[in-house]
Amino acid sequence: MDSRPVLWIAFNLVVAALLWVDLRIFNRRAHVVSFKEAALWSVVWIMTALLFDVGIYYTLGSQKAVEFLTGYIIEKSLSVDNLFVFIMIFAYFGLPERIQPKILHWGILGALAMRFVMIFAGVALLEAFHWVIYVFGALLVYTGAKMMFETEHKVEPGKNIVLRALKKVLPFAEHYDGESFFVKNGARWCATPLFATLVVIEVSDLVFAVDSIPAVLAITTDPFIVYTSNVFAILGLRALYFLLAGTMNLFRYLKTGVAVVLCYVGVKMLAVDFFKIPVSVSLAVIIGILAVSVLASLAVRPARPSAS
Repeated sequence: MDSRPVLWIAFNLVVAALLWVDLRIFNRRAHVVSFKEAALWSVVWIMTALLFDVGIYYTLGSQKAVEFLTGYIIEKSLSVDNLFVFIMIFAYFGLPERIQPKILHWGILGALAMRFVMIFAGVALLEAFHWVIYVFGALLVYTGAKMMFETEHKVEPGKNIVLRALKKVLPFAEHYDGESFFVKNGARWCATPLFATLVVIEVSDLVFAVDSIPAVLAITTDPFIVYTSNVFAILGLRALYFLLAGTMNLFRYLKTGVAVVLCYVGVKMLAVDFFKIPVSVSLAVIIGILAVSVLASLAVRPARPSAS
């Protein structure tokens, strides 16, 4: 008996229930998310993902369970690096802290829809054209190498192509109007800076997906495993943002660790026709790389400037 329909139903019910509780109960009104609240929701999302993986283990077997966990860890680690970009986008638009949860919520919903389309398109490409796997592999190696040697993130939201195109056809107001995306200015409706922020966040996630989806496809091409592992990692992104936003500087080597992970899965893709690395080995390697980068960050503190 194929248990996929049951798992798809369970997955959608769990995600819908948690999103409803998150939106309608805990975030019904705009507020500043405390460290305690962010920590609680981070634990909820991580435990939910692990419990779902247990369900995969008992219905689809240990191989699929390991694939899910590996994909989840890859996507989660990439999400941490993406938080640096979110911080700079919010700072650029001067987004009030109490409204940031709303932007992240809508940004996550948009990301889920985009990931669904891109994941199934990616799987279809790999099944139709095997050589695409080399393109994905080369892209991951290039991205990882670029990330490793990049001294700092360069984010210029004002030069975002999509936002600039929208400004040519849609009038934008200069000031925020509470939590509104649009405000009536005289006889016409104008988009607020809140809407501009959302547009840049969505475009940024689209760029992130170009790296993260091929990385998970290097582990498995099972659409169910790729999509669910991506979704669970993304759903915890908002809580993770508020949990780590004030402590990003403590994990100075995490970016290097993520870059090495991208290079590793890229090489794994490029070498797939010559030798296959078991998923369990990849899981151990990825966890090891991230653990070393975190421990190195905690052990090696940045030098303080000397007093003149």
